[in-house]
Amino acid sequence: MRASIWGVVLVAAFSGCGGNADPPSGKQAEHRPAPDADLPLPPPPPAAPAARPRNYKVVHVFVALCDNKHQGIVPVSAALGNGRDPRNNLYWGAMYGVKTFFSRSTYWTAIASFTKPRKRVILDRCVFKSAGAGPTVYVVADAYDGAHMKAALQDFFGAAGGTYGPEVRLQHDRVVEAGWCADMVCFVGHNGLMDMRTPDVPTVVNTATPECSVVLACKSHQYFVAPLQAAKCPPLLTTTGLMAPEAYTLDAVIRSWAGGDAPATVRKRAAQAYATYQKINVRAAERLFAAGRLK
Repeated sequence: MRASIWGVVLVAAFSGCGGNADPPSGKQAEHRPAPDADLPLPPPPPAAPAARPRNYKVVHVFVALCDNKHQGIVPVSAALGNGRDPRNNLYWGAMYGVKTFFSRSTYWTAIASFTKPRKRVILDRCVFKSAGAGPTVYVVADAYDGAHMKAALQDFFGAAGGTYGPEVRLQHDRVVEAGWCADMVCFVGHNGLMDMRTPDVPTVVNTATPECSVVLACKSHQYFVAPLQAAKCPPLLTTTGLMAPEAYTLDAVIRSWAGGDAPATVRKRAAQAYATYQKINVRAAERLFAAGRLK
C-alpha cells in the first residue's frame, strides 16, 4: 500500500508542469490549450462596497483541476487527470488534493460543500473552518473544470485585483465573503500562464483587496509576480521550479500566515511540509519557494 501511495506522489511531483517547462523525461509534453484559451475577457463588474470588518480571516483557494486532455502537462493516470471529475482528481479528491487533505486534517473542519455551485466552470466548492486554538480562519476552495483554465485564472486575478468577490452562503444565512473580500487568495494547479497569455489584470475598483496572494504551480514566480503586483495584491509565496502543488504545502502556508508569521517564516514552513511529504532535503525544498511580502 505504501509503495502505491508514494507512486502517486512521485507522479504528482511533475504533473503541474508544461508549456516551456521541460518534462522530467526530456520529452516535451504535447501542447493542448484549453478550449476557452482565446475567449474574449468579460468586462469588469461595477465597484462593490468595501469589505465589512470582521474578527476572522478568509482564504479563497482557486484550484484548476488536473487535466491530461486540455493542459500542457506530463500526463498522469486517467482517473487523476480527468479535469471534469473532482472526486478523483489529483488536486482535489486524491489523497493530497485540497478537499481530501483538508477534510481529513484535525486542524480543519468541513462546514459546507456545494457540488453544484452557481458558476458552471466550478464543479465543486468546499468551506473549511479552523479548529482548536489560534485565529479563526475560513477557507473557501473552488474546483474549476480543468478544461477552463482561463476562467480559473481570470477569477483568481479578479479576486486579487478587486473585481471578483462572490458571497458564499452557509447554513442559517451566514455569509462568507470571498474573492477580493478575502484576506488571502491562492491559485493551485498547473501553471496555465505557460500555455496562454496572461489575462488582462483588472483595474482595482474596490478600496480594499486581499492582503496577499499565493501561487502553488510550477515556476510561478516567473509568471505570476508581475500581474499580481499590478493587481496590488502582493505575492506572499511563489515557486522557482517544478513542483507538486498539493495541499500539505497550502495547509502549512495558511496556518503559518494566519498565525502572524513573517514571509520568511511562511516560506520555511512551506518548505518543511514539502520536504516531509516529498521526502527530499529541506534546503532543496527551501530553494523551490520564493518569499514575498504582505501589504
